[in-house]
Amino acid sequence: MNPTETQLPMRSPLHDFLAPDSIAIVGASADPTKRGYKAMVGLIKDGYKGAIYPINPKVDMILGVSTCASLADVPGPIDLALICTPAATVPGLLVECGKKGVKGAVILASGFRETGPEGLKLEQQVLDAARAGGVRIIGPNTSGMFNLHKKVNLLALANVKAGDIGFISQSGNMLLSLVLEAEHNGQVGFSTYVGPGNQTDIGFNDYLRYLGEDPDTKVATLYVEGFRDGERFLQAAREITAVKPVVVYKSGSTEQGAKAASSHTGALAGSYAMTVDLLRQVGVSVVHDSDDVLPVAEGLGLLQKAPGKRVAVVSDGGGQATIASDRLAEAGLELAVLSDTTRRRLGEILFPQASLVNPVDVAGSTDANPALLATCMEIVAEDENVDAVFLVGMFGGYSIRFAEDLLGGEMRGAESMIELGRRSTKPLVIYSLYAPIKPPALRRLHEAGLPVYASIEHAVSVLRALGERGIYLRDAEGRAPAPAARPTAETEALFVAAKNEERDLFEFEAKALLRAHGVQVAPEIVVHDADELAEVARQFGDQALVMKVVSKDILHKSDAGGVKLNLRGEAALRNAYDQIMSSCRAFLPSATIRGVLVTPMARKGTEVIIGVSRDPIFGPVMMFGLGGIFVEILEDVAFRAIPLSRHDARSMVEQIKARKILEGARGEAAVDKDALVDLLLKVSSIVAAYPALAELDLNPILAYDDGYAVVDARVIVNWAI
Repeated sequence: MNPTETQLPMRSPLHDFLAPDSIAIVGASADPTKRGYKAMVGLIKDGYKGAIYPINPKVDMILGVSTCASLADVPGPIDLALICTPAATVPGLLVECGKKGVKGAVILASGFRETGPEGLKLEQQVLDAARAGGVRIIGPNTSGMFNLHKKVNLLALANVKAGDIGFISQSGNMLLSLVLEAEHNGQVGFSTYVGPGNQTDIGFNDYLRYLGEDPDTKVATLYVEGFRDGERFLQAAREITAVKPVVVYKSGSTEQGAKAASSHTGALAGSYAMTVDLLRQVGVSVVHDSDDVLPVAEGLGLLQKAPGKRVAVVSDGGGQATIASDRLAEAGLELAVLSDTTRRRLGEILFPQASLVNPVDVAGSTDANPALLATCMEIVAEDENVDAVFLVGMFGGYSIRFAEDLLGGEMRGAESMIELGRRSTKPLVIYSLYAPIKPPALRRLHEAGLPVYASIEHAVSVLRALGERGIYLRDAEGRAPAPAARPTAETEALFVAAKNEERDLFEFEAKALLRAHGVQVAPEIVVHDADELAEVARQFGDQALVMKVVSKDILHKSDAGGVKLNLRGEAALRNAYDQIMSSCRAFLPSATIRGVLVTPMARKGTEVIIGVSRDPIFGPVMMFGLGGIFVEILEDVAFRAIPLSRHDARSMVEQIKARKILEGARGEAAVDKDALVDLLLKVSSIVAAYPALAELDLNPILAYDDGYAVVDARVIVNWAI
């Protein structure tokens, strides 16, 4: 199965030096303990075909290669310079690189922003020198890089197999872990590796574009501790995932996002959960366990995608079939419902005691003929209700466990599975107890491109990634973002007034903004004096009303006694007005009170929240979840980057664990999900249209079976815009 034929918009300049034809080693050394020596060893041992220029004014030759005293003395062009010298020397060396026309430089030294203000100052000097000379820089504080298809091994790692997994990692030890795991696996190899270091110049988005274009890379894999520019990464990922799989293991949460905020959305933004949601929004396969990185990358590279999430399990052991079923359910996958035809065909070849429902348990039918497992896999793969086939058990070990003469049957079974994998659009994933010892039938499967795993959990992680990618690609046409709203003179004036008074929008102004762009908002009246209440009572008649204080200084109105509910008639309104004024002045004597807001009380409904925060890394992000006081306690929320598509909005509503409440729990009516989706899209369009809108909270929104009611609205303004 091949990736889609989507073409990327432009060629990355990183090709000029990540696949270099000439390399200078600045600080090349004859000391075997130095990086300048090890890098040369890696190039020479691996058979690098390009020119190698060791730079060292103190010696004439290193490892049989003549040295140059400086970059200026190099007789030919230089694509890449590896700088192995201390931090203080780097700015001057980059000036020399610029004069020589060096395209890229790898800076190994630490001692920059990670050390404090002086280091940050030095790092800025490095960036200034690089930009002045037109030199792109990897690092500083990087573990280095390799391009194994080009035989560029600047880390001098031994026994690293060339393959199709590109890896960008902020941890050198993470690379080493994967290299050792791949060596044990025996079938997995790497294309390009880069340690981005401080990302002073080149960030994750740049590396991702390079891997997306690299013909030797089938899967782009990243270990990320922190993004420097999340918005640009999401844009790059959206383009690359249309071409090939992208796998990310994200450790921790965004440091800049872990900040105290005045809104519910701000309090939850910047979380690990938010980052995961945003990555998945653009088609990235996110793994949560470090030991899933290589299996998932391998599986996506070999199998690419599944049509959906419906999995058929074929097993020769009931216990493992049950475990597999549990793990599949936990991963959000489905056990496919096998058709009557499929069950009949299985029954014709299996013992009567076999289980013909999913999971299929052959119940000893294959003990004397292990090739029969391949036949079972073929039968379930032909079922239109099945998206992927998962073989679970001891295939490959029959000749070890029972009798040596079963080896032939296992090999025939392996060839049948390979042929099935070639002609089927549905991926075949195999878990075997015997995978760690690599018996012949399993080696044959792996060599032919069918992944074999020694862990049910790893196999299920692969199946999940395949299903998610298939669904993402299938629905790609429905992911066009909603256009930004069109501001009006009246709505822009709301922000001008707030900025002039150095305040946020009042609630009635926030609702006016929503109303102007098509959001359903109840009628309301702002009352500046008690004498106006008679007219308010006349206009609203016998409706139950709510009254709220209007003050830029009182953010949490209920805490100040600034909210009164279920008011009917002029007398009740006057009494509530007096109580609110008295309570709020006692709560905060210095508060400036503009009056009160009076509006009809909303009828009972299901409370949800919509919030927006401008994350410092990812830009504007929307949150959706249960509303009221539980949003921060339960943290059952979904995040998406703005602008949203209709698919994004609907998936937010479907993602939260409390969706069963929205669907009507315990006899309650199901809420109008289409209305919520439309509301999410309208809010997205509003945020995209008003850069001065820093945060927004609609909490609660009461969702009904015939629409919704925005009970409270808050907009925080960025006065600098």
